Amino acid sequence: MSTSDTDAPRARVSGARSGPLGRLGRLGRLARELVLLELALYRSLARWLARRPDVPAGTTAIGYARQVTPLLWLWTFAASIETVVIEVVLRTIDTGWSEAIRLPLLVLGVWGALWMLGMIAAHRVRPHLLAADRLRIRSGARTWVEVPLDRVATVRPAEHELPGLVTTLHVDGDLVLVGVSSRTNVEIGLDGPTTLRTSAGEVTASRVALWVDEPRELVARRLGDPGRTVG
Repeated sequence: MSTSDTDAPRARVSGARSGPLGRLGRLGRLARELVLLELALYRSLARWLARRPDVPAGTTAIGYARQVTPLLWLWTFAASIETVVIEVVLRTIDTGWSEAIRLPLLVLGVWGALWMLGMIAAHRVRPHLLAADRLRIRSGARTWVEVPLDRVATVRPAEHELPGLVTTLHVDGDLVLVGVSSRTNVEIGLDGPTTLRTSAGEVTASRVALWVDEPRELVARRLGDPGRTVG
């Protein structure tokens, strides 16, 4: 499932530091990514509550959240029920240790529910964006890949799976995958190796795979046709 954007592949720098300093640097980058993800989830939640999707003027929204939303709601409901049950149980236990852990567990439970609501919101308010010259593929709160339409050669239904349950962006040779629930259902073929801008930095690829709610509609848009219209 696309429940995390911290796993986007980062470019490997030749001669990168190793040892304690290298590990410290990696931990620092991971902490930064987690903080940015947290903030992005709260921004998405605010947009969702205000009914202001992140769809700039002149672009067409292409949804991808239909499949994953029910499961995210199920997880959110289960986490909320768990929080309530733990709170009730700890209130009935009249001991010092139960009172000491009750508030931290309640805060943790509320935070987890808000985090899941943020994930739902991110999938709803950040759809793929089709503009006149590019397709911006998204997944969740922070993952994105931009495909220039003048390099598109083919668009066809094709399924791929990403490694891991929470992977949203994965590079496999000449193929870039932007998954939802670790799956894609449309493959875009480019007219040759192309440098693409992504949330993880630039990558070179000849194919890009993504998940959409209506794959046939995306194929019918003829993205590589100069005569097509946005909308």
